[in-house]
Amino acid sequence: MAVKSRNIPAPEFVTIKRALLSLSDKSGLEAFAKALHERGVELISTGGTAKSIASFGLPVKDVSEVTGFPEIMDGRVKTLHPSVHGALLGIRDDADHQAAMSAHNITPIDLVAINLYPFEETLNSGASDADIIENIDIGGPAMLRASAKNHAYVSVATDPTNYDEIIAAMDANNNQVPLALRQKLAQATFAKTAAYDAMISNWFAKSLEIDTPPQRAFGGTLQAHMRYGENPHQWAAFYKNEEQRHGVASAKQVQGKQLSYNNFNDTDAAYELVAEFNPTETAAIAIIKHANPCGVASANTLVEAYEKALACDPVSAFGGIIAANQPLDAATAEEIVKIFTEVIIAPGASDEAKAIIAAKKNLRLLLTDGLPDPKTPSVSAKTIAGGLLVQARDNGAISRDDLKVVTKRAPSEQEMTDMLLAFKIAKHVKSNAIIYVKDGATVGIGAGQMSRIDSTRIAAQKAKDAAEAAGNDTPLTKGSVVASDAFFPFADGLLAAAEAGATAIIQPGGSMRDDDVIKAADEAGIAMVFTGMRHFRH
Repeated sequence: MAVKSRNIPAPEFVTIKRALLSLSDKSGLEAFAKALHERGVELISTGGTAKSIASFGLPVKDVSEVTGFPEIMDGRVKTLHPSVHGALLGIRDDADHQAAMSAHNITPIDLVAINLYPFEETLNSGASDADIIENIDIGGPAMLRASAKNHAYVSVATDPTNYDEIIAAMDANNNQVPLALRQKLAQATFAKTAAYDAMISNWFAKSLEIDTPPQRAFGGTLQAHMRYGENPHQWAAFYKNEEQRHGVASAKQVQGKQLSYNNFNDTDAAYELVAEFNPTETAAIAIIKHANPCGVASANTLVEAYEKALACDPVSAFGGIIAANQPLDAATAEEIVKIFTEVIIAPGASDEAKAIIAAKKNLRLLLTDGLPDPKTPSVSAKTIAGGLLVQARDNGAISRDDLKVVTKRAPSEQEMTDMLLAFKIAKHVKSNAIIYVKDGATVGIGAGQMSRIDSTRIAAQKAKDAAEAAGNDTPLTKGSVVASDAFFPFADGLLAAAEAGATAIIQPGGSMRDDDVIKAADEAGIAMVFTGMRHFRH
C-alpha cells in the first residue's frame, strides 16, 4: 500500500545549523569544514572524518555522542540509529514529527556531506571478494537516501564539487539554502546511490556468471556536456561507467576541440577495431567514417600501414577518425596532417609527433595507456522504445585451426593470411559487410547495405574508383580476398566478388544453399573457407 503524504509544502529556504560529515574521499574537507564552522554550523562526524576535522583545530562531535551508542562490528554499525535517521527524516513543520523528535531528544540535521566507501576502486585493485564486500557501503547510502527524500529540509552533498555551491548559497541567503538547490542535490544523490548499487549488482552478476539477472542496472558519471548529439536539435553528454577498458573513455585529450557525440562514437569504433592487431607483431591503422572503416591495414611500420589504409578510400577518409595500435611517430604524423582529420587516437605519441599534430590546432589527439583487449568479456546495451537490449560484446575470434576449406582449391598462404585479416575487420563493419583485402590492407569495403550483393558491388566500385584516382587501370580488387560477415544466401554475391577479381573468400557458412555457393566457387576457381562464426553488427 502506498504511503500518503501530509501535503506540507517545503519551505523556500532552510537555515544550516547542524551538519553531519562522513567522507571516505576527504578532498576539500578542510576548507568546507572551516567554512561551515565560521558560519556557526555545529559539526558532527564519524571515525576518520572526525579525527581529520579535529586535526584542523575545529570542534566536532562524534556521531556516537549523538546516538549514545558506540561504533560496533568494525564500524559496520555506527549511523544506523533513530537519533541520526530521525534527525534526517523528520518533517520539521509536522506537529507529530516535532513531538516525536522532542520526546526522543532528536535534534534536526540540516546538511549531510557523505561520499561512499570506495567500492569501484577496491574492485579495480584486484582485491579479494571479502575486501570487495567489506567496501559495500550501507550506512552511507541509507543516510544519503534519507536526506534526499527529506530534501524539503535537508541539503545533501555527495561530491566535493558540491561544497563551494552550498557555501555560496549560504552566503547569498543568510546561511540558508534555497529549495531549488536542495532539489538539485537530491536528484544527484539518488543518481549517485543508484549508480553505486548498479556497480555492486553487476559485479555480483558477473562473479556468479548470471548473464541475464531479473533486473539489470546501469550507472555512469557525467564526464562531458556536448554542444549537441548526432544532430544539432539533440542534446548529448558523455557518462563514464566502471568498466576498466582502455579507449576513448579513459583517454587523455592532448589537444584539439572538444569531442562531439559523433567523435566519441566513431573514435570508439576505430580503437576497438585497431585493438584486434597485436602491436608486438604488426603496426596497424584504422580509418573510420560514420562508425565504419574506410581503410584498414597492417604493416611493418605505422606510416606504411597508414599509407596502405588511406589508399583504400582516400575520398571517405577526409574528415575521418584515425586509430593506431602503436605509439604515434613523427613520420606517421607528417602523413596524417596532409589531409583533414577529426581525431587521432593511439597508445602514446612521441614528442616530435605531438609537435607536428600541434600545428593543426583543431585536430583532436587522444592518448591512452594501452589498447582494449578484444577478447575481454563485457556487456553492451542499446535502448529501444520501452526497454533495453543487452548482450555480450562480440569478442569472438577465429584462428586458422577454426577454418574449414570447402572448395576443391585450398587457399594459398598469402590468401589465408589476408582472409584472416579481412574477417577480423568484418567484425567491425556494419552489416551487410563485405571486405576486400590484398597484401595486408583493405582495398574495398561495402557496409550497411540491405543486400549482401549490393555491399559486394559497392566495395568493388570503391576499389575501382580508388585505383583510377591513383592513375591505375587495374582494379585494386584484382587478386584480393573477400570476407563476408555472414553467409552468402545465394551464389550471386560470390560471383560478383569473382568478377571484381577476388581469388578467395572467407565466410561463416550455414546457408541452406551452401552447396550451390561452393559449386559456384569451384566453377570460378575460387578458394573458399567457412568459419562457423557470424559477425552481424547493427
